[in-house]
Amino acid sequence: MQWQLGIDLKLIHFLVVAGVLFCIGIFGVLSRRHLVQILMSIELILNAVLINLIAFSSFTTPEEITGQMFAVFVIVVAAAEVGVGLAIILSVYRRKKSVDIDNINILKW
Repeated sequence: MQWQLGIDLKLIHFLVVAGVLFCIGIFGVLSRRHLVQILMSIELILNAVLINLIAFSSFTTPEEITGQMFAVFVIVVAAAEVGVGLAIILSVYRRKKSVDIDNINILKW
């Protein structure tokens, strides 16, 4: 794949960017205490998957759009996940008055 500026992009460039995004997302999920920040980190992980899907699709079979169709499916699932996740966060906030993970224990009555 060659761009107008003469930059020759290889598959490894896309994989490195996706790997960095994935690592940042995993770090965010494991280290954050706020539910909204964890939700944003999950979105970073999904974006890394999208970059991989589109990169592999465009480099292996550029005439087919299978990777792009999977990417659209992942975007739809991510949008639904954000809607459900925010609804759960709002419900937890109304009940516990906090979205800090340390203060939330739903299973304990």
